[in-house]
Amino acid sequence: MTNEATKTARKSPPKPANRRAGARVSASSKPPPPSNRAERAAERRGAIIEAAMDEFIARGFAATRLDDIAKRAGVAKGTIYLHFKDKESMFEELIRTAIVPLISRLWGTPPQPGASVRDMVEGFAKTFIEEVATTRRGDLVRLIVAEGPRFPEVADFYYREVVSRGLTGMRALIELGIARGEIQHKNLARFPQIMVAPALIAVIWQSLFSKHAPLDALEMFRVHLDLIFGERKTA
Repeated sequence: MTNEATKTARKSPPKPANRRAGARVSASSKPPPPSNRAERAAERRGAIIEAAMDEFIARGFAATRLDDIAKRAGVAKGTIYLHFKDKESMFEELIRTAIVPLISRLWGTPPQPGASVRDMVEGFAKTFIEEVATTRRGDLVRLIVAEGPRFPEVADFYYREVVSRGLTGMRALIELGIARGEIQHKNLARFPQIMVAPALIAVIWQSLFSKHAPLDALEMFRVHLDLIFGERKTA
């Protein structure tokens, strides 16, 4: 055997030139991990709720059909029943997600030190008018006012989750105002509805009459507070 042949025989077999590249291709071709089923279910549920709000606002509660909600949400009608048992439970979920957190925030925030009761009530009114009366939340409230008598279970749910909590918080503020001497009419604590009445008027007015007579709801509320607390003294 020649020296050249001996050298050739002693050489180790050549490595594939593309071994490293092949490893990269193999790694990149692995299927992606399965998507989180809980996240996908939450996305579908959110799409259904959003579609339900659109349909309820456009058609009213009674006229809205689950088929229309499913079509707008881009899901099969059967998918709705995986999340909600009926139309009423779907509407309750809208209230629970769109309005209840706002009520919790309004009455769950401690008052600022040194703030008067009037200031606190006015702050409540400002938030309510800005975040309910002129938004889609207001459309839900108007639906309840309009169709609640025909669907008492929905009205009862709204009372428990929203109205009763709002009245309890307002009654506590009124009692604080009486104790501080800011409110002279002690019987007002029996009827906290009087304090919040302009807010409800603003919700109804916005949909029915605003095109004829635009309403400055916050200024109306301030005049209402003048009647209860007395006019503010100006320097």
